[in-house]
Amino acid sequence: MKKIIILWIFTVLALPSCTNYLDVVPDDTETLETLYATKESAWNGLSKVYSYLPQIPDRDVSPWTLGDEYFGRKDYETDQSRLIGMRIMRGFQNESSPLLGYWSGTSYGKPLYEAIRQCNIFMENIHRVTNMIDQEKEDWNAQAKFMKAYYHFLLMQQYGPIVIRDQTISLEAPKEELYVNRSKLEDCFDYVIRAMDEAIPFLKEQAVLEDAGQIDRIGALAIKARVLLFRASPFYNGNVDYYSTFMDHDGQHFFPQTYDQSKWKDVIDACDAALELCADYNKGLYTYEGEPYRFDREFFDVNEERMKTLYDLRTMIISPWNKELLWGYSHILLNNSDGIGGGRNILHGRTQIRFWSVMQSVFGALQGYSGDNDDTENFANQNLCATYAMAERYYTQNGLPISEDMEFDENAKYYEFTVPDTTELEYRHWAGYMQPDVETIYLFMNREPRFYANLGVSGSYWRGHYFLIPLNMYFSTSGTAPLLRDGKTPLYQFGGRESWRKREDFFETCIGIQKFVHPESYSGNWTRMQRYPYPIIRYADLLLMKAEALNELEGPSQAVYDLLNQVRKRAGIPTVEESWQTLGKARNPGQHLNQEGLREIILQERGIELAFEGSRFYDMLRYKRAPREFSRPIYGFNTMGVDIGDQVGTGPELKQIRNFTITDCLWPIPISEMNIQGGLIQNPGWR
Repeated sequence: MKKIIILWIFTVLALPSCTNYLDVVPDDTETLETLYATKESAWNGLSKVYSYLPQIPDRDVSPWTLGDEYFGRKDYETDQSRLIGMRIMRGFQNESSPLLGYWSGTSYGKPLYEAIRQCNIFMENIHRVTNMIDQEKEDWNAQAKFMKAYYHFLLMQQYGPIVIRDQTISLEAPKEELYVNRSKLEDCFDYVIRAMDEAIPFLKEQAVLEDAGQIDRIGALAIKARVLLFRASPFYNGNVDYYSTFMDHDGQHFFPQTYDQSKWKDVIDACDAALELCADYNKGLYTYEGEPYRFDREFFDVNEERMKTLYDLRTMIISPWNKELLWGYSHILLNNSDGIGGGRNILHGRTQIRFWSVMQSVFGALQGYSGDNDDTENFANQNLCATYAMAERYYTQNGLPISEDMEFDENAKYYEFTVPDTTELEYRHWAGYMQPDVETIYLFMNREPRFYANLGVSGSYWRGHYFLIPLNMYFSTSGTAPLLRDGKTPLYQFGGRESWRKREDFFETCIGIQKFVHPESYSGNWTRMQRYPYPIIRYADLLLMKAEALNELEGPSQAVYDLLNQVRKRAGIPTVEESWQTLGKARNPGQHLNQEGLREIILQERGIELAFEGSRFYDMLRYKRAPREFSRPIYGFNTMGVDIGDQVGTGPELKQIRNFTITDCLWPIPISEMNIQGGLIQNPGWR
């Protein structure tokens, strides 16, 4: 039986090949006839197609850790199997075994040419199934075709021009068919878009219930818009700065050398098609419609509007299959005989049977209560945190960057600040956001609601299942927690270093990430499962893509502002026009009135709204800013500080040097592949 998540059921196929990535037809036709005899067995093949999606939730191999948003434990720096995305940002990419290499699956990457081969095999054999109606076969075939196009696109994100593999190849095929060279980048985009267009009409419009997680027409249209966004962006569109000498054997450039502004019109049209279908199925920006947790009721009584905003933002990701999610990663696992998932555990980054929920995400989880034996590790590790840069990236409460807000004193951002007490009228504004009468710093005050919903900083709150957790990132802190319903007292910690028995787990920057941690996770029972899909694309991204495309094609307009303002309204901040108006609170008013200024606003809005979701790395890459942005050092606060003054001092301290160059913008093709197929041309800067 199909589950809500897509099960990872490996089909047994012996697939000899001439290289690590070529599509080769298996000899055992009888095996294929057996595997595609019934709908139940064919489901295994469809599951295999999806099993190659990059492992977003696995901290150590997640592509989301590329960029400058995440930071991990310092003692992992010498471990080559840990935090692979961050190793790339530190300059450790290589040609012998490329990190997170999708070409042939090197260094914990997914072998996407193998994935494409599985798509082709599935498409060539789905017609064999006898107990499926034609409409079902068409949908499954379209899913495989779309996934094949999507895997080609993921390869293009890493390598630029790639080898297109549209069909499997016989073992008896001539050498020129077995060893195919890379196509020009524009031809690669054309292929992906054409394949998606062929698949989309045959997909079900919306996949729900047991089909949730499969690509449907809504998600496919949104992903197509993303592909077109990349094609129109300066890195891929007329990139003479980086790739003017990157040429094929025929002397022609791999990358287009002339910028084509009209490509942004295709992005707009694709976004419109996706938005139109979203409207038909009540897709849109998520808002929380449930009751507040009991410990938040008093905050709602005095600060209702801001608490509603906080709940909208705090539960947006962890509310399963809500109206904003257009396509989600559903956590693919091996199906054991007892129905319990196994495989690489997303919470620990290691194998652990009978514990497969997203009860606590690896992305910044606080440690959970593990029962009577406090030496067990049946909970998420507390060691993936936000960089200091993220603490600065969020807007002020006026919807402006901290450097642009005249009401925000940048010179005082590390000064100690005492939150008003509950007896003071001023505390109403902070009720539910910050702890009353505690010491924090000015940087953490007067920020937009997304700052408090997504991050965990000293003086703020972390929401658990039965109680509110007052968060303080100080060294060796302790406290007394409310009793759980069973009368037990949980191991309680505020988030700081050595604040409880598992001392090696702490946030190195003193800035936690709440965005992916389900509030139900701190429950007193590690077997409590709270499953939800990680977003591959959501409605807010679609709005921001269209806003970006409109600005790049035509410049500032009310249509652009309206798209941005939908996202900003849900975030609880003023409109673009209000924030940047003349005689307002902006140091340099009117930035939204010119194309370049509005571009900066849009990119920062994306960096905040889509924070930690794998967007910023490619946003900076698309605009050829990645080498500059990602070569900056990583900073954070002092984990040995025993109070806020000791922790912050005069500012953040250096945590890690980063080194990301123009060469790193494209992954190297593995040397092993280059040796097998001498005609392949390596990406610039690599051997």
